[in-house]
Amino acid sequence: MPTQKLYAGAKLREIRTRLSITQRDFAAKLGVSLPYLNQMENNKRPLSTTVVLALAQEFGVDVTELGQGDAERMISDMREALADPVFADAAPPVADLRLTASNAPGLARAFLELHRAYRQTHERLASLDEALGREGAQLQPSPWEEVRDFFHYCDNYIDAVDKAAENVATKLAGSDRVRAAIRGLEAEGLHVRFANMPELRRFDELRQEVTLSSLAAPETQTFQMMLQLALTRHGKLLDATLDLGRFQSEAARAIARLGLANYFAGAAVMPYGQFLQAAHDTRHDLELIARRFGASIEQVAHRLSTMQRPGAKGIPFFFVRVDQAGTITKRHSATRLQFARFGGACPLWNVHRAFETPGRFLRQLAETPDGVRYISLARDVSKTGGHFGAPVRRYAIALGCEVKHAGALVYADGLDLTRDGAFEPIGISCRICERANCHQRSVPPLERKLTIQPHRRGILPYELS
Repeated sequence: MPTQKLYAGAKLREIRTRLSITQRDFAAKLGVSLPYLNQMENNKRPLSTTVVLALAQEFGVDVTELGQGDAERMISDMREALADPVFADAAPPVADLRLTASNAPGLARAFLELHRAYRQTHERLASLDEALGREGAQLQPSPWEEVRDFFHYCDNYIDAVDKAAENVATKLAGSDRVRAAIRGLEAEGLHVRFANMPELRRFDELRQEVTLSSLAAPETQTFQMMLQLALTRHGKLLDATLDLGRFQSEAARAIARLGLANYFAGAAVMPYGQFLQAAHDTRHDLELIARRFGASIEQVAHRLSTMQRPGAKGIPFFFVRVDQAGTITKRHSATRLQFARFGGACPLWNVHRAFETPGRFLRQLAETPDGVRYISLARDVSKTGGHFGAPVRRYAIALGCEVKHAGALVYADGLDLTRDGAFEPIGISCRICERANCHQRSVPPLERKLTIQPHRRGILPYELS
């Protein structure tokens, strides 16, 4: 057991609520008094070794989760929100944010929702959106952002959906995974046909017929078949999962339903147990894994970021996809590194250079302002339309983990992990990055005062005091 005291009151209350038992019964099963349990749930006392062991033995709790949870993620999100100029110099110290995230996570989420509503209002006013001019207009978070946060706070792992997809995966056995997927759909009463069309997939509900683009890559065809299977034959499971999300609009729920179907498809093509073993056997070689499962590089990288099943966790990875403008279009992190919720990623990150070297993996050793070191892998993932003249969608992805896991990655071979100078400084957002001499800084950090020297110019047009 670590010597550091473990305060996990919010997690303890969450476990008790999930078990639907009273505080008195919970205390009895943990072998502590009711007042002692109350103090632990309110972070006035740390969890004792006896309580941690009881949680594991009596309730099957993965004790590694007690020290994790949403706290670090919420702290990062709150820091970014507080970097908004509207708060000026009123940003509280990080210590206060840690207390809020640990002791009052509900309040932290409410603050983030409030700030998101404010941002949306500000953006609508700036663009003269007519919606605010309509009588009775309601302020709601962007459905897209709401759904991204849903997966974000689930650690991008949905247990019931993942296990249901794993059961379906047994029907995909064989070297020709497209044919295996077709047989799987036909066994469920769904007919499959192919057509030369720009759409990837089309479904005729009356005929129960799935039409796939013959122009799409085989891995895309397989994925789309599993996605349609999720929507048509596992709808009740998706809806039951969505009920837990309590989305604020039908649009958000519809987007989340499609997101869960995509999750199901990825888990069916790359079933958890087999995929985790393959990742271990290949030392996370994305190309070898992609060939083994008939998947794309992007699909494999995304799947690696979901390996967070309790009791069978993989390496905690971050995964991000950006477009050529640097805008983040997909993001997830099971690590301490959290991405900017608004805008683009740090320009010093290797993901932006991937566009310059198509078809190649770029490796980077990086260090964030909090002193945590990572190994990051980046590659372009351009997507063609399948015929001459079709537009090409250009993206780049990055996959990475803390450098302490480097021994399990084939991509770390040959890198000097002991030399401090080998690690490049990267950040999350300029407004919350306190590095004083960054040559790529776009705006000053919120919590630092500026000094203007009109007769002297350094890297920046101002100095940080």
